[in-house]
Amino acid sequence: MNLSAESVRGAGFDLRMRSVRILRSSIFRLALLYVFLLGVSVAILLGFIYWSTAGYMDRQITATIEAEIRGLAEQYRRRGLTGLTSVIGERVARDPVGSSLYLLVNDRLEHIVGNLDRWPAEFADDEGWIRFRLRERGPDHTEEHEARAQMFLLRGGLRLLVGRDVRDLEATRALIQDALSWGFAITAALAMLGGWLMSASLVRRLESVNQTSREIMEGDLSRRIPLSGSGDDFDQLAISLNRMLERIEILMAGVRQVSDNIAHDLRTPLTRLRNKLELLDAELPESGAARALAEETIADADELLLTFNALLRIARIESGSRRAAFASVDLAALVADVAELYEPVAAEQGQSLMLVADDPVWIVGDRDLLFQALVNLVDNAIKYTQPGGELTLSVDAADGRAHILVADNGPGIPHALREQVFRRFFRIDDSRSLPGSGLGLSLVQAVVQLHRATIELTDNRPGLRVMLCFDQ
Repeated sequence: MNLSAESVRGAGFDLRMRSVRILRSSIFRLALLYVFLLGVSVAILLGFIYWSTAGYMDRQITATIEAEIRGLAEQYRRRGLTGLTSVIGERVARDPVGSSLYLLVNDRLEHIVGNLDRWPAEFADDEGWIRFRLRERGPDHTEEHEARAQMFLLRGGLRLLVGRDVRDLEATRALIQDALSWGFAITAALAMLGGWLMSASLVRRLESVNQTSREIMEGDLSRRIPLSGSGDDFDQLAISLNRMLERIEILMAGVRQVSDNIAHDLRTPLTRLRNKLELLDAELPESGAARALAEETIADADELLLTFNALLRIARIESGSRRAAFASVDLAALVADVAELYEPVAAEQGQSLMLVADDPVWIVGDRDLLFQALVNLVDNAIKYTQPGGELTLSVDAADGRAHILVADNGPGIPHALREQVFRRFFRIDDSRSLPGSGLGLSLVQAVVQLHRATIELTDNRPGLRVMLCFDQ
């Protein structure tokens, strides 16, 4: 049950991370720009449709009102007020609740004839047009809608209002607005969905390239970018990159093979030379310059052998063959063993070594290699820290990761050189007088990469903090 819950949480986390990558991708931002431009285009098109349709109906209503006004004006000229009243009464009687509106009032705005109960309270514009709210006619109707009319002043203070009920225009406008809103929303949603799907597809292809690049940077030069089989531009790019990676792997393997062969081939004669020097040393008098020179030569030979052995060890680690021997390792116990080994060495230098490792912290790895890496780090910390200095060796776990910290209050490493110190044979100028070959941190980095962990160098103010982080 717990495993299922953890699996669900892990799947949810992966989904969130994938969504974050899509949202942050330049492809999705390009898709958003496309959606914006498409939205503007659709808005302009739909706005034109709305303006054309609603504007046409509005012009039709205006033309109808003007036609009725011309007809009533003609009756007023021919038959006077009596004829005008008669025509209005006939039209109202023929269609009492129709769309046409008529109202003739006296100078006191009292109703004479028409299908409106009262004169509108709104003011007319310069051309005599009035827009007002009209209550729907009938005993059971209380809804109001818009009406439009034109006002005329007649002789004797009479006022004539001729207009139209434009509720059909309002309904049509609302219908068009709803259609345009839904059309725009659906268009934007489909565009966003298309942009998301397109971005997700491209991000997935790019993520496969990034994943392959990360695995290659971790030391697995045999990795290649997967092909989708579509033969598109991404496949062509992947084919070119894979050919380049294959060529790089061949060249790197050649270089590594040459260096390994040199180290291996020279180690044997160097070992024989050292053995002969020991035999020679045994034949020399106990005291004398020759005996001292022989011992110095043996020490130099030992240092060369250590260098060649370190090179061969790094080569074996970088090959990845040691990953097959991974097993569960308690980092707390491992750190305690290293502290126990080096505590007397630190005491001889007048330094204090503090251990912080309370609870077991388990990872999967190679215990011997991890022990060697920590030995190198602690040995460097003791070597470069002045007498009376303090060293800290600790291990803890948080957020699914295990952390090993090696800290000292020595001179530290300048920020500009923290990437270079992992190169083989690289040594800071101030440390060239001290014993060593410059391969200690190179071996540490090889072990870290083999375990797919990370190593970080930071200031201890003063001194250096080396943090190793492992996935649990």
